[in-house]
Amino acid sequence: MHFTTGINRPPYEAQSGFLQVTSGCSHKSCTFCGYFKECSFQFSPMSEIAEDVKEIPKYFGEPERIFLQSADAFAASYDTLMQTAYLIHKYLPSVKTIGGYARIDNFIDKTTDQLRKMKDIGYSDPYIGVESGDDVILKRVHKGYDAKTAREQLEKLTVAGMPIIANFLNGLGGKDYGLSHAQKTAELYDGINISMIEVSSLTLVPKTNLYYQMTKGKFIEAAEIERLQEMQEFLRKLTIFIRSYFNAVFR
Repeated sequence: MHFTTGINRPPYEAQSGFLQVTSGCSHKSCTFCGYFKECSFQFSPMSEIAEDVKEIPKYFGEPERIFLQSADAFAASYDTLMQTAYLIHKYLPSVKTIGGYARIDNFIDKTTDQLRKMKDIGYSDPYIGVESGDDVILKRVHKGYDAKTAREQLEKLTVAGMPIIANFLNGLGGKDYGLSHAQKTAELYDGINISMIEVSSLTLVPKTNLYYQMTKGKFIEAAEIERLQEMQEFLRKLTIFIRSYFNAVFR
């Protein structure tokens, strides 16, 4: 099978099967991220995807879920994703759902009707690295979109009936900026069909831009107490909570 950068997955996808449809990251500019820097972004050819689908039982048995690789597999076109789903169901009858990592802007080129058809064919719970709903932070960490764009795409997914997993990167605003980060991200998520909110605590990874900013005194980490207060504020501000599982990880 073809895995250009190896398999990258959340812990709860351990029992899934894995299939590469893109390599690397289509953005590769987030200041805090150290993943997928070693290769250029590429779309896998359909012939390669078809070949790998047939090999999945050899490596992953009979999975009920496929977690697409790589950093943002949903950057692939609607036609590619639909053809991939067709092949999965043709050769892997055990599969019930298909997920993968995604960026907010992976959905801009897909209509609500197309997303509904993707949901109907089995796409469910893509892990979307939203990180924050605060425009100051989004601009500072070079996410490549603003909160308005994020809300538009999340609403589109909700109207299409596709549940998602969305993250909240605790501490991303740094020292003394946690409350705005929490409040604006909660506002962004209110009323969205989020099956799981994944909270992770910011880790400054060596060689990343944000780590470099820290060494120069341009970024100061939020302490653990501040991060806990930030998460509490985030929970308090979630006023329209749609049956979401809340999963928080602290270092």
